[in-house]
Amino acid sequence: MVDTSQRSQSQQQFERAQRCIPGGVNSPARAFGAVGGIPPFIARGDGPLITDVDGNVYIDFVGSWGPHILGHQHPTVVSAIQQAVATGTSFGAPTVAESDLAELVCELVPGVDRVRMVNSGTEATMSAIRVARGFTSRDRIIKFAGCYHGHVDSLLVQAGSGALTLGSPSSPGVPAGCTSDTLILPYNDEGAVAQAFSEYGESLAAVILEPVCGNMGCVIPGSRFLTTLRNLCTDHGALLIFDEVMTGFRVSIHCAQHRFSVTPDMTTLGKIIGGGMPVGAYGGRVDIMESVSPIGQVYQAGTLSGNPVAMASGYAALKILRDEDPYDRLEELGAQLESGLCEAAAAMDLAVTVNRVGSMLTLFFNEGPVTDLTSATRSDTERFSRWFHGMLNRGIYVPCSQFEAMFVSAAHTSEHIDRTLEAATLTMRELVT
Repeated sequence: MVDTSQRSQSQQQFERAQRCIPGGVNSPARAFGAVGGIPPFIARGDGPLITDVDGNVYIDFVGSWGPHILGHQHPTVVSAIQQAVATGTSFGAPTVAESDLAELVCELVPGVDRVRMVNSGTEATMSAIRVARGFTSRDRIIKFAGCYHGHVDSLLVQAGSGALTLGSPSSPGVPAGCTSDTLILPYNDEGAVAQAFSEYGESLAAVILEPVCGNMGCVIPGSRFLTTLRNLCTDHGALLIFDEVMTGFRVSIHCAQHRFSVTPDMTTLGKIIGGGMPVGAYGGRVDIMESVSPIGQVYQAGTLSGNPVAMASGYAALKILRDEDPYDRLEELGAQLESGLCEAAAAMDLAVTVNRVGSMLTLFFNEGPVTDLTSATRSDTERFSRWFHGMLNRGIYVPCSQFEAMFVSAAHTSEHIDRTLEAATLTMRELVT
């Protein structure tokens, strides 16, 4: 049990941060806005564990919101970063490391023949939308309520993630004109998509979605949903874009598109592709990517894109995942966590739904099923808040929002899962007494 009185340094640091950073955080998801309280300030990570500035140790199921599928400070990744830093941090010129990572991404991701590196998932989705519009000479796009694709103006409507957690699915500062060509549909609603294509098909540039949602909690596509999107896009000449910033190399070494046997025209990547460093990427078919400057007319650039430190980190991480193939064990650990949470809740007669794909999952305080934004937002967020703090106080670090996914890493063991389930059982007992 973590002694909650021993968070004085975190409290002092949070007060300090609030004096110079908006809300004290550089990303709203970190602010504990949905659960209340003071976020622990993290001092270090080791494998599946993190330690805060007060010395409290937690089993980590956030993993920097997804990138650390190998755990914190994997020695091979750290060594690759150190070697890269020793030769320089960036040059604004081509390096061999860029081609190393690009070749590996093209090898591993079915829908990517060419790839352009950027610095974040937001840059990746913004660029992919621009390329889709330029390639098709069309303006309209379809996105799905609850899918978060970064803070891109045209996509920050009915978004998930921090926007949903903070109760503002859109944002002031986004002009109406930026979203006038964005059609918002319910996730998993094949009929709504078919109707949209029937009405707007000739003007649709692209459909963008998370093939497995992680930003309204883990929401799984229905058995025909992705296939329906693929067929409609093909029939109408629109591009299908999978936002695999979260699922890329998480649910399979070949990403969600391989797991669900649906190949998109374009893919956006982030998180794991950087091995813990800031990296994003977008890629797709050769003919589409040849529309990108300098060989095409669609402009996109970035001074630090493809910097050698990030490239080395990402290449090391992906090579480990490819060569060591930890996915069967990640599946087993994810299933152990899922079944244990369900059993504990059933024993307490506590209404929950657990959605899981591989090593990402969400415990919804919701009778379920949870298949879209409407059903996700029926969750009992007050009960989630109590569960979150109960777990935190017992040394288990889970996402601080009902509408996020937990991540299991290859550094976790069955014993870590057992300890987590013990904490979950005790916390759930508190919720019903």
